[in-house]
Amino acid sequence: MQHNDITPKSKGQHLTLSERIEIQMMKRLEYSNRRIAKVINRSHSTINDEIKRGLASQKKIVNGKAYYTDDYYAETGQMVYERHRENCQPHYKLFKVEKFIEYATQKIVKDKWSPDTIVGRALKEDLFDKANCVCAKTLYNYIDQGLISELNNLHLWLKLRRNTKSKKARDHRRILGQSIEERPHEINERLSFGHWEIDTVIGQKKKEEPVLLTLTERLTRYQIILKIKGKHEEAVNEGLKQLTEDNPHFPLLFKSITSDNGSEFAGLTECIQDLSQIYFAHPYASWERGTNERHNGIIRRFIPKGKSIQNISDSQIKQVTHWMNHLPRKILNYRTPTEAILFHFNQIQTS
Repeated sequence: MQHNDITPKSKGQHLTLSERIEIQMMKRLEYSNRRIAKVINRSHSTINDEIKRGLASQKKIVNGKAYYTDDYYAETGQMVYERHRENCQPHYKLFKVEKFIEYATQKIVKDKWSPDTIVGRALKEDLFDKANCVCAKTLYNYIDQGLISELNNLHLWLKLRRNTKSKKARDHRRILGQSIEERPHEINERLSFGHWEIDTVIGQKKKEEPVLLTLTERLTRYQIILKIKGKHEEAVNEGLKQLTEDNPHFPLLFKSITSDNGSEFAGLTECIQDLSQIYFAHPYASWERGTNERHNGIIRRFIPKGKSIQNISDSQIKQVTHWMNHLPRKILNYRTPTEAILFHFNQIQTS
């Protein structure tokens, strides 16, 4: 057998399936390993390792007697090679993107960002190019497989709290005011700025326990969190007055507010009806205020159910609000809610 390719092979270049087939043929012709290496222009050690990798036991019968021999098979060598490559690839890529993994680890542990947010923002801000980072799915896989020693699924807060149970609507509760069914298409489809969802977040279920009043802007996902005296109508109205008093831009910034039918929002229409349109979701249909509900869930990272809000300072609430409004969002093309709302506010001022 002759081989015309005398060009030296690059160091580290892997054997191909066609070369493995040649090796198998030459082994059947009883070529030595050194002679095979010379014919296909490979090192002697490469051929030795490949033949060990591709050995398979075969049963043979001679003169009615059965015995087993170990022979080299190209298919076996290729199969073992591909399995080894599959196993080593994640580690190889990990070494290549080591700086990105350090960046991602810090963002997950310290800033509580999701893998998708980390990858999206890193690419948007040109912190890493695609060759030096991994996609969000791969980053999730690395964490699942335990390939990043500092991280595990306990760090992925949103992943742990996903609830796939279906929700059933109940319709035996009255709507406090103008129904969400009357809300214009422009608001439903998030085509314009200035439309908010409102709710309360409780800590402990005590009569005198303060609660958080939360408002989320539907287009920019900008969040406002106010600590109010309790989960009742007077406290909610008092909290809203903090936003309306001495704020000439309120009617432009708050064109509409959508609420649930909790008794604490019974006076919402009378409180700000001259400034904003008020809509009420269907009873027991929290998904109709999904943006606000999701953001309330994010607040639970910092203030879990059962923790008293009485002991949460205004400074701590500001820190939570700042974190939420400076978290890049995929839905905003990895801009932050603060960046998005400033863009729209500047448009209001110049119009």
